Amino acid sequence: MSFELTKPLLDSLRGDVAEGRDSAIQAVLGELHPADVAAMIDRLGLDEAVYVYRLLESETAAEVLIELDEDLREELLNSLTSREIAEDVLEHIDSDDAADVMADLSEDKQREVIALLDDQEQREDIQELLTYAEGTAGALMAKELISVRTDWSVARAIVDMRRQAQKVEHVYTIYVVDKDDRLFGILPLKDLLFNAESTRTLIKHICQTDAVSVTTDTEVDEVVNRMKKYDVVVLPVVDENDVLVGRITFDDVMDVMTEEAEEDYQLASGISEDVDATDSPIVQVRARLPWLLIGLAGGVISSRIIAQYEGQLRIDPAMAFFMPLIAATAGNVGVQSSAIVVQGLASGSMEGVNLLARMWKELRVALITAFVCGSVIFAINFALEQSQALSYTVSIALFTVILTAAMFGTVIPLLLDRMKVDPALATGPFVTTLNDIFGLLTYFTVGHLLYDLLP
Repeated sequence: MSFELTKPLLDSLRGDVAEGRDSAIQAVLGELHPADVAAMIDRLGLDEAVYVYRLLESETAAEVLIELDEDLREELLNSLTSREIAEDVLEHIDSDDAADVMADLSEDKQREVIALLDDQEQREDIQELLTYAEGTAGALMAKELISVRTDWSVARAIVDMRRQAQKVEHVYTIYVVDKDDRLFGILPLKDLLFNAESTRTLIKHICQTDAVSVTTDTEVDEVVNRMKKYDVVVLPVVDENDVLVGRITFDDVMDVMTEEAEEDYQLASGISEDVDATDSPIVQVRARLPWLLIGLAGGVISSRIIAQYEGQLRIDPAMAFFMPLIAATAGNVGVQSSAIVVQGLASGSMEGVNLLARMWKELRVALITAFVCGSVIFAINFALEQSQALSYTVSIALFTVILTAAMFGTVIPLLLDRMKVDPALATGPFVTTLNDIFGLLTYFTVGHLLYDLLP
């Protein structure tokens, strides 16, 4: 079923809420996927969102809560009692989602909710997941999975798999463990159905022992890279003793990739916090102002450079015409170079790459680019019958600026990455402002030298 959130539909929902038409609201939302219901609730005010949420069935409400915007979810959770969270939310979602919900609660409310959970195993799973550091495989994984023992027969494995499947919503892979619960391999359903000679065949004789896994302290970026590299939809998670403790599915990884892409885009745009259009003006100003002030400081420095070479502009005012060209080219080249490096760091293709080798490769690209651009601008100035000094000044300065901007754009993100700072910062105002300043300084320095030598 295709769903499109339109203004008339949203206005109709708001009208039903205002008039208290509960049955009409339930009729509309009952036909929608939980993600679509969440998209509608995200557009409502807090009081309206709480009203609509309380009309949903418990299982649907729990799924909708997971899909909501984080800020609205936190506010909505604050409107629910600890018993409602325990019985109407956590009872209906997987352990990884339950841990995410619990992370939004205060420590006191967390303790209250945990105490109200009837399922001892669920209580222990959630408490365990909350102990892992954010951004690690342990914090991302779910505890729900199906595992069988190496020394079990096919017949016993099938019986136990049916029992375990009652708590697992989606079965991607069956994991094989030894008597100490250490990961031994995986058992594809195809192998279970076609490779077993009889129901007495032992699992260790038909399973695959080359399972790709991650440990609980593996960083999320590495989890993403492994799933992409080995083309798997689920990864087992083991502890320091190789004991199987959970699994990470592709939908969780997609959420992480989306969040990181949004964060990198905002950083590259000079936004230091995770904000969206619905946040308050104060929050948005706080996220945007720091880099704007850095850009402002760069502009002040650029203006002082121009003031220092005011005499040069008096000699040939036409030099001012090419100042935007030099600054813009420097900024564009720097952003291009840093974007390629940041992309390589994100995908893992830059791992182990020698810094000097990367700089040499980028220098070769920059040399060709600088030669072409410098030749083009020289030809244009020649056609426009500009002075010889100005033609050479613009061309040489442009050539130099492209080389230096490419080096800045390559080195800065690599250095930031080694300093454990998000290299996406390098694709934003930081590199652009730095290259603007250096570009103008180069331009006027070259001009100062050549105007004394050429007519």
